[in-house]
Amino acid sequence: MSLTDIRSRIAAAEKAAGRAPGSVRLIAVSKVQPPSRVEAVLADGHRLFGENYVQEAAGKWPELRERFGAVSVHMIGPLQTNKARAAVGLFDAIHTLDRPSLARKLAGLAEARGICPELFIQVNTGAEPQKAGVLPDDADRFISDCRSLGLPLAGLMCIPPEDADAAPHFAMLAKLAERNGLSGLSMGMSADFELAIAHGATHVRVGSAIFGARDYG
Repeated sequence: MSLTDIRSRIAAAEKAAGRAPGSVRLIAVSKVQPPSRVEAVLADGHRLFGENYVQEAAGKWPELRERFGAVSVHMIGPLQTNKARAAVGLFDAIHTLDRPSLARKLAGLAEARGICPELFIQVNTGAEPQKAGVLPDDADRFISDCRSLGLPLAGLMCIPPEDADAAPHFAMLAKLAERNGLSGLSMGMSADFELAIAHGATHVRVGSAIFGARDYG
């Protein structure tokens, strides 16, 4: 499937949901993709990408930004606190703020630098023990605590349980965001981004449907 196909499907989903054209931002998830595939998407004019690993992004994006100009790169994978300093220098947004220690670290870095990437709080909507994210029952307090630290919260993020109906999880995230006055909803991936758009997603994270299957070998 091509980038053009994904853009068309997003536009159709926006229209079906009664949303304004362009209200959904497409994050092209370029983690573990060969340079030729990433460069092809850049050459096609796309400028918003998602990465899971700080080290991979550090080895990839400074050079690509020099060659292709203004590119926005978002951190969408778990962020270790000891890599937060590198992350804030690399990424325009971090979608995986999920614990007090990381919030405090980011607040300290923001104060020292005078700027901070946009931040999304990851919510573990399925309360899965193996998955990162604030539990739904703890989300309101964590949002309040992050605000008290002066962090620039853009919204919430979730990854519904695999093989589960994603709709209740998207609806839960949207309700949490509305209750807390947050407009950003980072939710929906290759298999379910149209459903996420119907529930209010502002950022959808699509990788394999754009780039093809990843080779982890």
